[in-house]
Amino acid sequence: MTSGHPNFNILPMSFATVPATAKTTPTPFNVAVPDSAIEELKTLIKVAKIAPPTYESSRPDAKFGVTTDWIQKAKAEWESFDWCKVEAQINAFPQYKIAIDDADQSFDIHFLALFSEKPDAVPILMLHGWPGSVLEFLPILGILSSRHTPVNLPYHIIVPSLPGYGFSSPPPLDRLFGLQDVARLLNTFMVELGFDRYVVQGGDIGGLTSRILVAEHTNCKAVHMNFCYMTAPPNFDNSSLSASDHRKIARSNVFVTSGNSYSLEQATRPSTLSFALASSPLALLAWLGEKFMEWTDEDPSISTILEFVSFYWFTDTIATSFYPYRDTTPVEKDHVDLSTNPKWHIEKPFGFSAFPKEILPSPRAWIETTGNLVFYREHEKGGHFAAKEVPETLLLDVEDFVSQVWPEIK
Repeated sequence: MTSGHPNFNILPMSFATVPATAKTTPTPFNVAVPDSAIEELKTLIKVAKIAPPTYESSRPDAKFGVTTDWIQKAKAEWESFDWCKVEAQINAFPQYKIAIDDADQSFDIHFLALFSEKPDAVPILMLHGWPGSVLEFLPILGILSSRHTPVNLPYHIIVPSLPGYGFSSPPPLDRLFGLQDVARLLNTFMVELGFDRYVVQGGDIGGLTSRILVAEHTNCKAVHMNFCYMTAPPNFDNSSLSASDHRKIARSNVFVTSGNSYSLEQATRPSTLSFALASSPLALLAWLGEKFMEWTDEDPSISTILEFVSFYWFTDTIATSFYPYRDTTPVEKDHVDLSTNPKWHIEKPFGFSAFPKEILPSPRAWIETTGNLVFYREHEKGGHFAAKEVPETLLLDVEDFVSQVWPEIK
C-alpha cells in the first residue's frame, strides 16, 4: 500500500481556477486542526488502557483481529505522530466547501479538486468509501498535478468527502438518510460546480453510490467502479465460470461468513458502537486498523493507518460514517443487493477494474449482468483501497475508460 504521496514538493494551487460555468462559487478551505485538539489526542493515547493479552490477541496470524503486539506498537507510534505533515499533504491541493440545498436543508460539501483550464476537460467525480476518505485519492491528485499544467490537464478531478465524512456536513437528525440521498446531493453538487455532464468513479460505498448516480441522474453520463459485490444473478449457470471466477466467489464467501460482522454491527447498532469508538482513540485505531490490514494486498505501514484514523478522529465523524450500512447490509427481509436491483441496472457506459485482494470480488460474467459493461480490466496487484494502494494502475484504467467512452457521450 502506497505510504507516501508523490510530488508534494509541487504546489498545484494553480489548479484552483473554478470553471466560469459554475452556478455557485465554492469557498476555499484549508485543514487546520487546532493545537489543543492535537494535544488532547496525544494525552488520550498516552493514558489509554490496553486490554490484557488473550489467546485470541496473541495469535501472530491475527485470525481474531488486531493483536496485542500490533496495538502496542501502533499506540507508541501514535503518541509521537506528526499530524501536521498529513495536514500539509492535504493542503497541498486546492480545497473548498460549497453549500448545497437539498430537501429543505443545506449541506456543506468539502472537496479537493484539480480544475483544468482546458475547454473540453472531462469532469470526473471520484468517491471514497468506508473506512476510507479523501486521503485515498491524494496519490492520484499528486500524479496528475505533476504530469500536467492547468492548461493541458485533460480532466477536472473532483474528490468530495461524502456527507457525514471528513469536513462535509453530517446526515440530518430528523430523518433517515441513505445512498439515494447521497447520490441526489452529489449530482446537485456537480451541477452547481458547472458540470452538466460528468463521469463518476468509486469503490466500496463510493462504488455503490456511483451505481445509483449513473442510473438515476441524467447528468452522470458514465461510471467506472472497482467494487461490485453481488450474489449470483438469478438463473445464472455457474458451470460456465472459470477456476479464477470460482476463487473469487470463494473469497467473497469467506468474507461474508468470517469478515462481515463489523457491517452487521454498523447497520443494526450504529448508535451503541459510535459511543464506544468516538470516546477512545485506541478503540477507533483497533476498529479501523484491522480493516486496513485485512483489506489490502500488502499491509500498510502503521503511519499510513494512523493518517486515516487521525483524520476520522479530528473530524469526529466515525458516528456519522455508519449510515450507509443500512443500505448495504442485508438485515431486512426485503433487502435487495444494490448491484442486482433492476432499478439500478446501468444502461450508460460502465467500466470496471478488478483487483485480486478485493474483499468481495465477483466474476466478470456476474458483473456484466448489472449493466452495459464496455470496459473491464483485471490486475495482479491491489486490494480494497485501490486508489491508495495502486494509484498509477487505477488512474490508467480510468483514463483509458474515459478516452474510450467520452467522445461518444452527448
